[in-house]
Amino acid sequence: MALFEKYGYLPDEAHVSRRLQEILSNSGKSSPEILKKCFSFMDLTTLHPEDTADSVRRLVDKVNLLEKEYPDYPIPASVCVFPNFASVVRDARNSPDLHVTTVAGCFPASQSFLEVKVKEAEMAVADGADEVDMVLALNSFLAGDYESAYREIAVIKQATDRVAASLGRTVILKVILETGILRTVANIANASFLAMEAGADFIKTSTGKVSVNATPEAALVMCECIKAFYAETGRAVGFKAAGGISDAGEAFSYYSTGASVLGDEWMNKGRFRFGVSRLGNSLMSAIEGKTVSYF
Repeated sequence: MALFEKYGYLPDEAHVSRRLQEILSNSGKSSPEILKKCFSFMDLTTLHPEDTADSVRRLVDKVNLLEKEYPDYPIPASVCVFPNFASVVRDARNSPDLHVTTVAGCFPASQSFLEVKVKEAEMAVADGADEVDMVLALNSFLAGDYESAYREIAVIKQATDRVAASLGRTVILKVILETGILRTVANIANASFLAMEAGADFIKTSTGKVSVNATPEAALVMCECIKAFYAETGRAVGFKAAGGISDAGEAFSYYSTGASVLGDEWMNKGRFRFGVSRLGNSLMSAIEGKTVSYF
């Protein structure tokens, strides 16, 4: 049985297209207040081969200076880096409210031994990661081996929670579905429910490392799955759009989708995120009404 069936969710591409058109035609205009909320949802991301401790530290310093340079702005939700830079972000940030997010589990392909994935995630948390973004094991999922794909998420969730608890902390696990590879509405729905059942705290669209990343269609399906899962289980799971979102207008459209499907109670950084490297300047430019090149 398809996972989505037990939640009463019926994936339908015509419905997705129709619902998106309805949401976007009725969403109205963005406002500085909403754009600042979008700013607070950002996981500011740098995942480049040329990243260094100094370049990561400079990004964190930009966030640290926001309070002085733009005192009426919220700080972003986190800075997202490779796991070996977790301690750099942890030590450079001025406030623990700026979370340390790391990718882990052999990002972005998730093609390795489970033991290696678990160890990398554990080490990231030990080095200061407040949040871990892992990739769904597509090699298992696309082969129809849902049990193995589920087990990987569950094992990594248990391992990261255990390390965090030993340090007197908690950790958030986000599971990247790589929706551009899943392609179909049914696959995206099945992957969403599988990840949530396995313990994901957030489900995330994409790595940003494939040809098709975040799309409005994938976002709608994932948000509808989150709503159905919450109705059935009472557990609230967050949503993260990532990959190619660089414009304030795009951010507002994703915001509108989330608010329309999930409601205003989801529109906070505890339940809604953007994984971005370029969006910050666009949001600031739209808010200020002039070109801003801060990040």
